[in-house]
Amino acid sequence: MDAKTDTVTLKHFIAGQWTEASGGATFDVLNPLDDSLYCKAAKGTGDDMRTAVAAAKTAFNEYRETLPKERELWLLRVAEIMEQRKADLLDCLIDEIGSPIGKAMFEFDKGLTMIRAAAGLCRNVRGETIPSDVPGKFSMSIREPLGVVAIVTPFNVPLIKTTRLVANALAVGNTVVHLPSEMAPHLTLLMAEIFHDAGIPAGAYNVVTGMGHEIGDDLTGHSEVDFVSFTGSSVVGQHINEVCAKNKTPLTLELGGKSPTVILKDADLDKVMPLAARSIFMFGGQLCIGSSRFYVERPLYDEFVKRFSMAASKVGMGDLRDPNTVIAPIISERQRLRVKTHIEDAVKKGATIAAGGEWEGNRCQPTLLTGVKEEMTLCKDETFGPVTSIYPIDSYEEGLEKANDTVYGLSSAIFTNDINKAMHFAKHIDAGMCHINGPTVHDEAHVPFGGNGESGVGREGTDADLEAMTELKWVTVQL
Repeated sequence: MDAKTDTVTLKHFIAGQWTEASGGATFDVLNPLDDSLYCKAAKGTGDDMRTAVAAAKTAFNEYRETLPKERELWLLRVAEIMEQRKADLLDCLIDEIGSPIGKAMFEFDKGLTMIRAAAGLCRNVRGETIPSDVPGKFSMSIREPLGVVAIVTPFNVPLIKTTRLVANALAVGNTVVHLPSEMAPHLTLLMAEIFHDAGIPAGAYNVVTGMGHEIGDDLTGHSEVDFVSFTGSSVVGQHINEVCAKNKTPLTLELGGKSPTVILKDADLDKVMPLAARSIFMFGGQLCIGSSRFYVERPLYDEFVKRFSMAASKVGMGDLRDPNTVIAPIISERQRLRVKTHIEDAVKKGATIAAGGEWEGNRCQPTLLTGVKEEMTLCKDETFGPVTSIYPIDSYEEGLEKANDTVYGLSSAIFTNDINKAMHFAKHIDAGMCHINGPTVHDEAHVPFGGNGESGVGREGTDADLEAMTELKWVTVQL
């Protein structure tokens, strides 16, 4: 596949071959910075998806028998080729989804870590011996791959999600059919090419591009799919949950968030401010773990708002290849309208814009709001932009209560020097992740990444995916 996507239409990758959509249709992929044409991609059909699932099912019969040293070698080779093609991957992250170079580098480095961690997973697919009440009976469990894993990934961190989920599935012996976001197909197909060049057997990894609302059910609802991993909105996640329930297909869902940060009066604002900015402005706030709610004890509230407003006004919005640039363009016109509507609704109902609120092309300025009330849409709903609300609190207890006042439960953070309050918060916050004196935006390859409530089902990460993407079989031998 030619990386020069301005002259080439991207094709599906099925059974080790580049194939056009069965209906011959394509769709446009736009550069979110200016909505210019970035590339065209095959517009997949249900038939394409069924072909890909069949290829993965066929490949599974042999792939499941591959040796740990083979899968380990292939994945380490993927990491080597990624390093060789670093420039291509960075350019794609910048031009296809609008990543500033700093975020693109962050994602590339994380992606490498995900691949290498998955390589180490190959030798950990193990069971255990089990005591038996029957004399002379040897009892044990063995762990086996599930089969065909369906992976549906979002636009915002396509390299992290592809490297983590695909590599972990392959490491434990499964085969994969991948439906990437229609806004980030090229990045995924670059990785498909890298997996292929690394020696992954044909059919073990398949990519079908297209519109999720048109062909997503053909993948997640397929009777030959044995596991589903989806990252995206809570609304779509609920739909996939219902689809999978019909076939009793196990799944993990990593969905939306309304992640809170609580700042107590003993916190050091000099240390807090850069981390607070990182937690909501990285990639223009288009992160499910972004902190869209700040609860600050009153003795620090005014100073925090003042400093945060100053910091927001200095966040870089220049060339995406400038290391000083932080704010990314909002990915699509539909999402831009959502961000604009949330801000306008809040202001109309009495909120105050402490910083930002304006647009520069397709980029929203870093925006801070005070005086936000429950009747305002952005108080409860995920905005998915560089927009956050700041609330005063009178005590730690009020901060914990407010932080838990949400249907979401993804990430959370607290800044304090009081270890007792910090650990109490960690234990009682209803979220899948909690960071003490650190930002809500954090991830590592081996951690249990995920949320509660409307933020998802299950966890991702090497250990979590090993558990989720394999099953135990009980075996006995009568001696």
